[in-house]
Amino acid sequence: MKLHGTMAINEQGHLTIGGCDTTALAAEFGTPLYILDEDLIRKTCKDFHKAYIEGYPGAEVVYASKAFMTLAMARIIAQEDLGIDAVSQGEIYTALKAGVDPSRIIFHGNNKSPLEIKYALENRISRIIVDNLYELDMLDQIAGSLGLCPKILFRIQPGIEAHTHEYIQTGKIDSKFGLSIATGQAMEAAKAALQKENLELAGMHCHIGSQIFEIESFRQASRIMAHFMKEIQEETGKALPELNMGGGFGIYYREGDMPAPISDFAEMMFTTLAEEFRFLDFPMPTRLTVEPGRSIIGPAGSTLYTVGSVKTIPCVRTYVAIDGGMADNPRPALYQAKYEMALANKMNAPNQIVASVTGKCCESGDMLIWDASMPWVEAGDLLVISCTGAYNYSMSSNYNRLLKPAVVLVKDGKADLIVKRETFEDLTRNDVIPERLK
Repeated sequence: MKLHGTMAINEQGHLTIGGCDTTALAAEFGTPLYILDEDLIRKTCKDFHKAYIEGYPGAEVVYASKAFMTLAMARIIAQEDLGIDAVSQGEIYTALKAGVDPSRIIFHGNNKSPLEIKYALENRISRIIVDNLYELDMLDQIAGSLGLCPKILFRIQPGIEAHTHEYIQTGKIDSKFGLSIATGQAMEAAKAALQKENLELAGMHCHIGSQIFEIESFRQASRIMAHFMKEIQEETGKALPELNMGGGFGIYYREGDMPAPISDFAEMMFTTLAEEFRFLDFPMPTRLTVEPGRSIIGPAGSTLYTVGSVKTIPCVRTYVAIDGGMADNPRPALYQAKYEMALANKMNAPNQIVASVTGKCCESGDMLIWDASMPWVEAGDLLVISCTGAYNYSMSSNYNRLLKPAVVLVKDGKADLIVKRETFEDLTRNDVIPERLK
């Protein structure tokens, strides 16, 4: 397993993260346990800040909080001078409760409810990314009833099929997100928005997908969006001042993954947009935004498990069962996501067997890693899976009535609990027995 951030191996052969021995973390907080490396989170935030905000006047970096969102995470993002991208009232509420300035929050979503829109408007959220014409009309009515005129951007489909899993391709024409340039719907939406009395169309947004390694995909999207903004000016007379290019920057999960440096993406975007807008004789946007999520939190997260049964089927496979699984990490089942692992209490032990890591959920598909080389493993060993910071805790569930794990933030040898482990009382807190069943 590749070591990330502050990961190291101590004299006992144990994995340490943020100066904390993972065996001690397991003893104190139990397993499964999400571990977040604060130094790595902050370093990545600083890298984005330097590459974008310091690299281009008017640039904005907003953290796509759907990847991982808690009060502590929102506070870190604000301290690092980044904004928050929210896709629900719950994410907006969390950001505001953590003290995030509403002027640094933008609101996404393909089916925002009237209550969510009203909440965002009442709290003066900076930008609303409109997905469709139904939302446009509803937003106009609600804004008018409140006497407000919020700034909006439209989510646009540039027609690019990024090389990633089909479930996380979002820029192609056949997508639940946004309006297509090719079909004419995007231009129709722009014209309709400019006629609304209670809305200010500030710019355009696109997001072509997630876990993308190829800079060329982003380059192509940048060119398409530049040309579309020029077309809007030609047909409406309006030069929109803002462009949001979304996120989707790939990260390392396993051997063979080769993410480009953040600075390379930034340089490509600024250079490409400057060239295209100069060629089109169109003013460069005064506000350029990107929305990293996975790339900020993904490599900083690890999940620690305790090994239970080890079962060998002769001439077939060895299964190593852990005390978590698809309830705390559904991505392998959902996306066929691949991860790396190690035995946190045997980091210096040589690999001796090939085995598959299985979860404890009552599903044959509850497999976290297939056929990994590992040391001799036995019940009680601690198994760690790296790069689980994104879309693990945020997509976790109580399937099989399992309790959601705790989350700890580690730094300089200190571990702070930022999400408590669920209790069985938590599990049944919202259950109600009707009177007729009593």
